[in-house]
Amino acid sequence: MNNKSIGREMLICQCLSLLPTEDFDCPLIDYDNYKLSTKSLLKIFVAAQLDQWSSYSHMEEKLRAYPKLREEIRIQGISGSQLSRRINELPTEWVQKLFEKVVRKIKQLTHEHKGIPDGIGRLNIVDSTEIRLPENLCDWAFISKGHNAVKMHTRLVVASPDTVFPDKIIPSTGTVSDFESSNFIIEEDNATYVMDRGYPSKKNLINWLEKGISFVVRISKSLVLYSLEEYEPTRLSVKRDAKVNFGVSNVPVRYIEFVDEKDRVYRILTTRFDLTDQQILDIYKNRWLIELFFKWIKGHLKLTKIWSTKPQGIWNQMFLALIAFGVSLIIKLQTKSTKTSWVFFRILQTYLFLPGDKLLIELKRKKKKSKGRQKIPIPIEKEKPSFGNIALVKESGKKQRNKNDRKHEKKLGNY
Repeated sequence: MNNKSIGREMLICQCLSLLPTEDFDCPLIDYDNYKLSTKSLLKIFVAAQLDQWSSYSHMEEKLRAYPKLREEIRIQGISGSQLSRRINELPTEWVQKLFEKVVRKIKQLTHEHKGIPDGIGRLNIVDSTEIRLPENLCDWAFISKGHNAVKMHTRLVVASPDTVFPDKIIPSTGTVSDFESSNFIIEEDNATYVMDRGYPSKKNLINWLEKGISFVVRISKSLVLYSLEEYEPTRLSVKRDAKVNFGVSNVPVRYIEFVDEKDRVYRILTTRFDLTDQQILDIYKNRWLIELFFKWIKGHLKLTKIWSTKPQGIWNQMFLALIAFGVSLIIKLQTKSTKTSWVFFRILQTYLFLPGDKLLIELKRKKKKSKGRQKIPIPIEKEKPSFGNIALVKESGKKQRNKNDRKHEKKLGNY
């Protein structure tokens, strides 16, 4: 899809047509499911993620309301109970394979992106997010009393300052630690891995060094370091910059210790000797991108609104949510939009059931830049709010406390 191919067809249909579902065309896959094929099932749930359909009833209503959407999905009608049953039976390996194909398409579109500028390059940020589950329906996800949850261990690629996407996830129960997932998600790649304290250990660090994996990782106090050479810090916030060894490893690494504006101490271990201490700090600060990503997918893709209480259904939903994000990003890249991924997705949702060319018109719209009439600011007295005649109103204690403070100050002044 590009500027020329986006036309009068409904945008959501064009989004679903981007899905690489050719592997599901085999009739044997749907031998017992002729009413709802796997291909149609996947498209329904991706559409549900794109448009934030909140329940199976909502899905039924949307499909009834838009005949063109049913035509794209190739169904006459469907029941919520059938959708619920099929999402729990659908092999997660199939959904994972579709996700991997979407990721490959994104990587093709971003292969010229060089990551963070000034020699930093591409980053792979690794972290996990927890998804809480109903206590009475998901005892298989028990962690502690009143706390049932699963995790989504994620590797987020920073292809450029304004283009990030997950290229691998590992679903797990909530009892699986970040450390235990590291062997599956930290792999050899032409990028620098950025991680928090949950991932490094002597064993992991040595393993990464042997594989030649580049990393910037926060470490705990318990890791003993042996100084080899000290460097002069270039920033006041950097308290130490040194070449060190740890444990039984003979491969030197770089240690940077810095404090933030709240005087919290951060201990960073890295293989990047080619960068300044400030650039290492900038890399670690980029770790926050994955926290923003988790917050965004939970809020905008409604990942916290689960469709199933069974493990396989929840794993499938994780992959389907990220497939929907990937489709949005593909359209953004193909239209060469300069808007952020978050803003672009919001606009995409707004125009989903309109012709695709309406989206292009909106993307080309330029904001009016006007300073308006310039006036000299005049101090204005703060107006007292009008509470009306219906509500019960009681004066807050703030005013009374201020009076008490003034009385106390007068007493102190008498001494």
